[in-house]
Amino acid sequence: MYEMESVEEKKYLRVAIYLRLSDEDKDKANKLDDSESIKNQRNLLLEEIEKRPEFMLVDEYCDEDLSGAGTFRPEFERLIRDCENGKIDVILCKSQSRFSRDMEVVEKYIHNKFIEWNIRFIGLADNADTNVEGNKKSRQINGLVNEWYLEDTSNNIRSAFQAKMKQGEFISPFASFGYEVSKEDNNKIVVDPIASEIVKDIFDLYLKGMGFTGIAKYLNEKKIPSPSLYKYQKGIKLNVISNRPREQIKWSTNAIKTILTNELYVGHLIQGKRTTVSYKNHKIKKKNEKDWVRKENTHEAIIDSETFNKVQIAMKERTKPMKSTGVVHNFSGKVFCLECKRYMRKKNSKLHEYLVCSNNRDGYDDCINKSSIRYDVLENIVLEAINKKIQMYYDEVSLSKIETKNKKSRFSDKIKSLENQKLETIKKVSETRKYLKSLYEDKVNGIITAEQFKELVSDYNSNESIYNGQIKSIDNEIEFYKKKEIATNDNKKIFSKYKTLESLNRVIIDEFIDKIYIGKLNEETNTRDIQIKWNFE
Repeated sequence: MYEMESVEEKKYLRVAIYLRLSDEDKDKANKLDDSESIKNQRNLLLEEIEKRPEFMLVDEYCDEDLSGAGTFRPEFERLIRDCENGKIDVILCKSQSRFSRDMEVVEKYIHNKFIEWNIRFIGLADNADTNVEGNKKSRQINGLVNEWYLEDTSNNIRSAFQAKMKQGEFISPFASFGYEVSKEDNNKIVVDPIASEIVKDIFDLYLKGMGFTGIAKYLNEKKIPSPSLYKYQKGIKLNVISNRPREQIKWSTNAIKTILTNELYVGHLIQGKRTTVSYKNHKIKKKNEKDWVRKENTHEAIIDSETFNKVQIAMKERTKPMKSTGVVHNFSGKVFCLECKRYMRKKNSKLHEYLVCSNNRDGYDDCINKSSIRYDVLENIVLEAINKKIQMYYDEVSLSKIETKNKKSRFSDKIKSLENQKLETIKKVSETRKYLKSLYEDKVNGIITAEQFKELVSDYNSNESIYNGQIKSIDNEIEFYKKKEIATNDNKKIFSKYKTLESLNRVIIDEFIDKIYIGKLNEETNTRDIQIKWNFE
């Protein structure tokens, strides 16, 4: 940086004009045209330059459609760079607020850096002028007023968005894969006929036993565009951060998991999961789940509730898919050792696939159930057992009995027990709060010291935190069993779907069977106890 001459020694002062379009005065006939506001600002500033013979315009800096908060403005940043490099003597704006509404920015540049760089700042409409003595206080007051305005505007916008979300209106600029924003109402979403079929395939593939990685690989092999590429091909602009060209962004395991867990696909809107730190700090932070805004049945569902619930239960129960295929085998997460209750692992030999107790893996010898069971043998046993159940119940009388029996689900007692646990825990929280109140009264009355009160309150806070954690855990369990109850409470539908099965797949096993227990081999009889725990018993 070279040493600048003083303003008094110069014949001409190099003037830069800064223009900014604020949200409240947008008036564009065409996005490619300057707005009327920008034209008016430019005319006002050029007229001022003409009145002052010592002023010489050297550059114009114009930011359109950008907020006056912070410095997230390309032309503003270019102006600052030119100031620092000694290219400008005077900055001319319509007002100080056009330069910035952020008090920190005003203090940093107008009251510090510009003085350091020997630059004069002039705001015409509010008489801001750094060359006028006594003008600083009025500039600071204007800066505070502008910042208050920003804060009020931000709060009003947040409140408006919150109200829209509570009414079930969609507020995002673009919809999740499978939907699109309605052309008639941008606060509603409608089914995308092409993408929605891919979403259905993803749910179907998962229920058939394919894992996240397997589904992603399948879609990529089929050359099906990823969600971001699909939106790009439709002309929707997304801020995708990637070091690869958009065309090379593929389906990922995270994208599959996001779709499979998104309640949007059953017709429910869950919004307000994230927010920014403040109107000045745009860093994204996650909100507590209790603060999310949930509205059910706001739009057409792509996936029915029964299918969605089956997938959520399968995610909790399923083990990892096989690396070679990306597919979860039919009995994954279903087969357990009858002796030690550990899960049975699937292994392969040159001749057969088989299952063995996981307590007897290499280096371990903790279970008496030593012998493996061939996979195809177990398949035949289970297939025969399911067909017997179908034959036994496949008549209207038996179906009616099942329907009556299932009015009280096998999960009802478990849910009721959990709800009682929750009530007891809530009662404990209430009792500890009463105890805290009595502690405070003891402190006020001098029965205990301030130090004792502080120590006891710390214990109380620790206990309440533990109780709240227990309540959250119980709520999660209740939700899990309720979903399982929904998924298994209509057995008439299951039995009426099949008459005789010739083979098994993951969907059938999930519908009929909760768990399979394999007992140890009786070497004298060469038999073993195999117990099947059905979903409807």
